[in-house]
Amino acid sequence: MRLRIIALLFSTFFLTTLAHAQTPLQERADWKKFFDQFQAKGSIVVRDERGAVPARFVFDQTRAMQRYSPASTFKIPHTLFALDAGVVRDEFQVFAWDGVKRSFAGHNQDQNLRSAMRTSALWVYAIFAKELGEEKARHYLKLIDYGNADPSTSKGEYWVDGKLAISAVEQVSFLKKLYRNELLFRVKHQRLVKDLMIIEAKRDWILRAKTGWEGRYGWWVGWVEWPTGPVFFALNIDTPNRMDDLFKREEIVRAILRSIEALP
Repeated sequence: MRLRIIALLFSTFFLTTLAHAQTPLQERADWKKFFDQFQAKGSIVVRDERGAVPARFVFDQTRAMQRYSPASTFKIPHTLFALDAGVVRDEFQVFAWDGVKRSFAGHNQDQNLRSAMRTSALWVYAIFAKELGEEKARHYLKLIDYGNADPSTSKGEYWVDGKLAISAVEQVSFLKKLYRNELLFRVKHQRLVKDLMIIEAKRDWILRAKTGWEGRYGWWVGWVEWPTGPVFFALNIDTPNRMDDLFKREEIVRAILRSIEALP
């Protein structure tokens, strides 16, 4: 009897794990209206784990499988790299402003991890990249199976101007591992990064996310935590009007999440 119970539990666990791993992407052509509302071209992947079996939705699967520069969404794994390597101690360490005037006022001041994540201060992460070096960066990228795991660049920062690229589908896969503390980093570091990602929180849900902008296209990736489970998302849109298009990232995602009751 005991062996049968163990076998049944193992079978249930195996089937549940298989369902989580192999849930197919369901094309949501009806989500086009949310992109049209903002005259935007792009794609989004949503993984809803609030039910017994995850639901995976996508608008424009072809684009969702295409790799793009992660831009500042890379600050999520990059922070883990820096913490693991000891390049930054904790969220309280201060990085003195170098005095270089940048276009965004929030960058022209001393920074810590929290402010650098919130304002997307590239110069802080350029320090991390220099301290880590290309070889160690490549090691970390392969360790977490992040996109093409290529940190090489001929100019600029590799997560914006270099060869590093990741798809929306891969973004969600990475975020899922972070949510579950399954990445090969200290759990306390994964928890800290998730804390840095908080955008909004109410009594029964928390929104964690990060923007990214390469110039030609932009990202908004993250998840909403509910008592019944998380809802992951990764959106990528073209930004032909550059900064005038940036607000569309969050607006489109929020509209889609509201349509499936993943946000109030």
